[in-house]
Amino acid sequence: MSGEDAPAQQQNAVDQKQETKPAEEPKAEPPKTESPPAAATADAAATTEKVPEEETFTYRALVLTGYGGYDKVKLQVKKGKPALKAGEVLVRVKACGLNFADLMARQGLYDRLPSPPVTPGMECSGVVEAVGEEVTDRKVGDKVMVVNRFGLWQEVAVVPASHTFLIPEGMSFEEAAALPVNYITAYMMLFDFGNLRPNQSVLIHAAAGGVGIAATQLCKTVKDVTVFGTASASKHETITEGGVTHPIDYRTKDYVEEVRKISPKGMDIILDPLGGSDTHKAYNLLKPMGKLITYGAANMLAGQKKNLIAVAKNWYHQFSIHTLSLIQGNKSVCGFHLGYLDGETELITQAMNIILDLYKEGKVKPRIDSTWHLEQVGDAMRKMQERNNIGKMILTTEPMPEEEKKEEPKKEDKKDDKKKDDKKKDDKKKDDAKKEEKKDDKKKEEPKKEEKKEEEKKEEVKKEEK
Repeated sequence: MSGEDAPAQQQNAVDQKQETKPAEEPKAEPPKTESPPAAATADAAATTEKVPEEETFTYRALVLTGYGGYDKVKLQVKKGKPALKAGEVLVRVKACGLNFADLMARQGLYDRLPSPPVTPGMECSGVVEAVGEEVTDRKVGDKVMVVNRFGLWQEVAVVPASHTFLIPEGMSFEEAAALPVNYITAYMMLFDFGNLRPNQSVLIHAAAGGVGIAATQLCKTVKDVTVFGTASASKHETITEGGVTHPIDYRTKDYVEEVRKISPKGMDIILDPLGGSDTHKAYNLLKPMGKLITYGAANMLAGQKKNLIAVAKNWYHQFSIHTLSLIQGNKSVCGFHLGYLDGETELITQAMNIILDLYKEGKVKPRIDSTWHLEQVGDAMRKMQERNNIGKMILTTEPMPEEEKKEEPKKEDKKDDKKKDDKKKDDKKKDDAKKEEKKDDKKKEEPKKEEKKEEEKKEEVKKEEK
C-alpha cells in the first residue's frame, strides 16, 4: 500500500459505516493528512539517516587537560563531525610533528596555545577528506602537510586551506609532518634575517634537534659555509655526517672558548634557542656585522613541571641592549617566533615553496628520530625533553596494536621492578655502610678497652703493693 492511497481508503471506510448505520450520529472523521511528495519523503529519509551518522562520528584527539607533567596530555575520544566554514578543509591526519614549543606549552610557558583543555599540535600531514565553500585549490583525496597555531594532534582536523601544502611525490607522511615548523623556522632565520652568504660562519645550538638539522642542511645549500654545532658527544658523529664542520660538546666544554680557538673573530650568524645567559654569550661571540637570531627560551625548561627557579633565572639573565651599543658594535639582534606569523600566509607560503623545491632537488630531507603512537605521547615528550633525540619526533594516528598495548604494562612493571631493585641496592649499600661504621666503631673501641684493661692492671698492682 502506498502512502498516497491510505487517506482515500480511510475515507471510503468511514462512508461505508455511515451508510450501514444511519441512526447513529456520524462519527468525527480523523483529520486528513496529506502525504508528502515522494521526493520530500526521500529527503526526510536521507536526513534521518544522516543524523545518526553525524552523531556516531568519533575521532581520537590528544588533549592538554592542565599544565604540568607528561600525564597532563591525555588521549580522548571526541564525538561529532567537525563543521566546515568557507575556505576550510577537513584533513584525515596521518602523522603529527612534536616540537619543543609543545613541551613548553604543557608547562604553561607557551602563550600561543589557548588555556586547557585544548588540543596541541602545530604541524601534521594527511589526506583531504572534505572541502568547504570557496576552496578552489584543494580537492578530496589530496595529500597535504598542514601548519596551524594549534589543534593538529588528532585524527581529523579542520584548517584553512591556505594553511595546507601539497605533499611532493615520494615524500612519506612522516617526512611531511616533520618538515613545516622546523624548516620554515630555519629558512626564515638564515635567509630572511641572516642573509646567509658564501664563506660565512654559523653557530647552531641543539644541532641534533629538528631545527638544528634543518638549519645545517640549509647551510649546505650555500657555498663554503662553516657550521659550528653544539650537541652532546654521543651525537657528534651524526651531526658531522649531516654537515656540521665543528661539533662541540656543550656538557663538558665551554662552547665560547671552543669557538674562539677556531674562529678568534667570532661568528657571522648565531641561532639561539636557549635564552638567558646564553644570549649574552651569543652576542659577545658575533663578528662586526654579525647577526644574532634568538628564537626560544629552552633554558626555562627544567624537569617535567614548571620550574620557577629556572624561569626566574632565565628572566633575570634576560638579554637587553642599548641601541647605541648596537650601532657602535656593528651588530644586529633579531627575534623569530613562527607562532606569531600565523597570519602572514604569503610569507610562509613563499618560504615553504622554496623548501619544497630544495626537497625535490634532494638538498634537504627531514631526519626522523622515531615514531610514536598517540597513546605513547608521554614517552615521546620525555625522550625529547631529556635531549635523547637526534632529529624529529613523530606521532602517528595509526592505532596502537593490541600486542604493544599489552606490552606497555609489562614495560611499566619492568620500570617498577628496576626501581625496586635500585631501592634494594641502595638499602643494601646503606646497610653495608652502617656495618662498616659499626666495625669502625668497634675498632675505635678496641684501643679504649685495652687502655681500660691496662688501667685495671695498674690498679691491681697498686693494691698488691699496698
